[in-house]
Amino acid sequence: MSMLARLQGWASALRRDWKSHLGTVALCVGVLLAVQWWQTRQVAGGPLPDVALDAALPVLDASGALRQSSLRAELVALQQRHPGKNVGLYIWADWCPICTTIQGTVNGVAQDHPVITVAMRSGPPAKVGGYLASRGLAWHTVVDGRSAISGALGFGAVPAFAVITPEGQLRWPTVGLTSGWGMRARLLLAG
Repeated sequence: MSMLARLQGWASALRRDWKSHLGTVALCVGVLLAVQWWQTRQVAGGPLPDVALDAALPVLDASGALRQSSLRAELVALQQRHPGKNVGLYIWADWCPICTTIQGTVNGVAQDHPVITVAMRSGPPAKVGGYLASRGLAWHTVVDGRSAISGALGFGAVPAFAVITPEGQLRWPTVGLTSGWGMRARLLLAG
C-alpha cells in the first residue's frame, strides 16, 4: 500500500470518526491552558508597577543607537507615535533557544503593531546590540541585565509576551512558544 493511499485512508477515518476525537482535543487544550496559567501565575496583571517602569536602563533603538532611559519613557514615546494602540511587550534572552525560534514571528508582529522588547540577562548593551545586528533584528530594546523589569512584572522565564494598553494596564501575558496570530489576537483583544 502506498503512502498516499495510507494517508487517504487515515483522513477518511478521521472525517468519519471526528466526534470520538473531541475529548482528546479538549484534554490537550485544557493541559495547554493549565500550563500557561501556571507559567504566568506570578505575573502582575493590571497597572504596571513603578519599579518596572522607572528603572534607568540602557535602551537600543531600532537603528542600534544607545541611550539611557526607562521603560516608562520608552512606552510614552511609543504610545505618542501610535496613539490609542496597544503595545506588545516581548521579553527575551540571547541564550534562550525558543526566543531564537520565534524571532521571525516577533518581527512580523512588530511590522503591524508597536512592540518594545526587553533583553533579560543577555549581557551589556554592546553584546545585545551585536546579537541583534548579527541576526538583522531592528528591535526597540531595553537592556535589562539584572531582570529589573521581568522580575517586577513576575516573568520568571523567557520568552514572554504581554500587552500594555494605552492606559498602562498589563494584559494577556504568555510565556513560552507563542504564535504570531496568538500575539496579534492578544494585541487586538486587550481592550
